[in-house]
Amino acid sequence: MAKQERKRDEPDLHNRLAALRAERGLSRQQLADAVGVHYQTVGYLERGEYSPSLTLALRIAEVFGLPVEAVFSLTPFRSLSEQVYGTRGTT
Repeated sequence: MAKQERKRDEPDLHNRLAALRAERGLSRQQLADAVGVHYQTVGYLERGEYSPSLTLALRIAEVFGLPVEAVFSLTPFRSLSEQVYGTRGTT
C-alpha cells in the first residue's frame, strides 16, 4: 500500500493507535499484519501523516474491538488523566 499523504484541505484526523497498541501489547508489525498493511503505514497513521481509508479505519477498529469513533476523531481526544480524574496534567 503506497503512502497517501493528507490533502491540505482535509481536517486533522486524531487517533489513539499508539495508546491502544501499548495497552494491548501489540507492535506496529502485529497491527499491520492484522489489517493487511505495511508496518510503516501504522507509524504514518500514528503520527497523523496519513489518513486511512474508511475500510482501513474499520479494520483497525475491529482489531481493537472498538467503534471507529473510539479510535479516530476529527477533534483531539482528551487525555487519560482528564477523562478519569477530570484534571489536566501540568507541564
